[in-house]
Amino acid sequence: MKKKILLCVAIVSVFSFNIYSQKAKLANADKNYDNYAYIDAIKTYEKVAEKGYKSASMFQKLGNAYYFNGELEKAVKWYAELFAMPETQIEPTYYYRYAQSLRAINENKKADQILEQFDKISNNDSRAQLFKKNTNYLDEIKANSGRYKIENAAINSQYSDYGSSFYDNKIVFTSARDTGSLGHRKHTWTDQHFTNLYSADLGDEMSPTNPVKFNKSLKSKFNEATPVFTKDGKTVYFTRNNYIDGKKGKNENGITLVKLYKATLEADKWTNIQALPFTSDSYSTAHPTLSPDEKTLYFASDMPGTIGLSDIFKVQINEDGSFATPTNLGTDINTEGRETFPFVSAENELYFASDGHPGLGGLDIFMSRINNDGSFNKVENIGMDANSPKDDFAYIIDTKSRKGFLSSNRDGGQGYDDIYQFLETRKLICEQELYGKITDAESNIAIPNAKVTLFDSKMNALKNVEADANGDYNFLVECGKLYTVRAEKENYSSNEKQITVPKTNGKTYLPITLEKDQCKVTIGDDLGKCFGIKMIYFDLDKSNIRTEAALDLEKILDVLNQYPKMKLDIRSHTDSRASFKYNEALSDRRAKSTINWLVKNGISPNRLTGKGYGENQLVNKCADGVKCTEEEHQMNRRSEFIITDL
Repeated sequence: MKKKILLCVAIVSVFSFNIYSQKAKLANADKNYDNYAYIDAIKTYEKVAEKGYKSASMFQKLGNAYYFNGELEKAVKWYAELFAMPETQIEPTYYYRYAQSLRAINENKKADQILEQFDKISNNDSRAQLFKKNTNYLDEIKANSGRYKIENAAINSQYSDYGSSFYDNKIVFTSARDTGSLGHRKHTWTDQHFTNLYSADLGDEMSPTNPVKFNKSLKSKFNEATPVFTKDGKTVYFTRNNYIDGKKGKNENGITLVKLYKATLEADKWTNIQALPFTSDSYSTAHPTLSPDEKTLYFASDMPGTIGLSDIFKVQINEDGSFATPTNLGTDINTEGRETFPFVSAENELYFASDGHPGLGGLDIFMSRINNDGSFNKVENIGMDANSPKDDFAYIIDTKSRKGFLSSNRDGGQGYDDIYQFLETRKLICEQELYGKITDAESNIAIPNAKVTLFDSKMNALKNVEADANGDYNFLVECGKLYTVRAEKENYSSNEKQITVPKTNGKTYLPITLEKDQCKVTIGDDLGKCFGIKMIYFDLDKSNIRTEAALDLEKILDVLNQYPKMKLDIRSHTDSRASFKYNEALSDRRAKSTINWLVKNGISPNRLTGKGYGENQLVNKCADGVKCTEEEHQMNRRSEFIITDL
């Protein structure tokens, strides 16, 4: 039967959960259970159960032992026994585990019913909230499905094989196949042998062959697993039991957990093996992965600050090789369940395994794109084929070939956990190619090497490129979203265009013309008029910078950066509605708001002055008592930029 490897002494997850009152006659089984010796505990519990003994505590532990070993179809039996016991107060977490186990045997309707009960008693558990928000989650998963050609990789054994990583045109993976001598040791969590690292060659087709033991200099007498290598191949981060220099670390209960380690390659030997400084004997850290720029390490842990059984964390790697303080990725990613096995692709997408987000049962693989500011887009289940009713995890992908590997204990495998190779035939996120040409507005001749910047709907800069010799540029963008593209070139006035790209895959053309900068400014000129910049409009009775106002302020910012000695007097005006005193105060707030925006974006405060003029300087007839349209009133709600020094 298949055993689930997640994050513990078997490089599964040694994330603790509640232990309940013991029965004297089951003391030995309870002791095994407390020490994560699930195989031995199961044997005793099941023998007692066969004799007719019933206990909520025993059924909980039997269900848990199978649940955390990934044998969800067996967990169903014992969780069902627990729920069948009359007048038993069942903790909310067992509702969730029971539902997840039911999914593994395709009883989704009953699983949904159990989740509805879970929602009523869970006290705002995020997993219940996600279920309520995504009642049609199976339809969403179906829409994300059919994107993979997947097959069992030709490197699996009858034992657990999982957790691969790219390295030197090979994959390095975790395997329990090394059975050793007659006295070989097994782990009592999974009844599997301790794991070693193996490697397999990747040919031109990215199909692994010829698995052999990886460099023995990383091997200890316990478990090694889930490595990640730097691009230069000289540094590895990996998971190992808390064991180094012949010494085994233990927590307060005498249990050896797992830690993250680092090693460097010298003369084909991995040396300087050391635990990372934020690890501890008291909690587990495992399954490392690096950001594309290798400045951030992501990993799974149950360290203090964890939301669920295990969470995904990140830690900054400083220039000197030291580490900052790890931070939890937060509730956008982590739930009260298990989040583990992170992987960050070259396209800055976070893939991870979770049983807390809506899925097909057990651990499913999910993806969320990482934004430039470190926030995360919506978490998406990557769909069937890649996911199954069992545990699916340890996803990696080469973004150029769209080929990769994942691990699973799904039905039909060769061993306990198997590695599967795949080809992604369609990306999960709908994408468009946004492209265009930068040309001279008067001559229509292409402008080569112009700077082109892509902004999101909130005017956050996403990416900038340089147009080629023909003035052409392109960006890869998400379908259905609003973007702004700005083009800049010396001796030209910058120009922006907004566009909402279609909601289907394809290409969208957005040409941009630039006008030659022929404006000569002097002290006293209005910079806005000189450079064709619109007035900075505000909403009625408001002083906050609108999105379209930010577009024009970007132009002011650009001019100030081009002329570092230029100083401006910012004059803010209102329309005639409301009282004279109120309008004066409102316009002053608007002037300060405009100044603050420029200062926030890098302009020195000593280059800027400002004043609110209220309704003193209307540009049209719309004084008190005069009937005007909203558009006419808005003309008076403005800011002006008067040059005071060059």
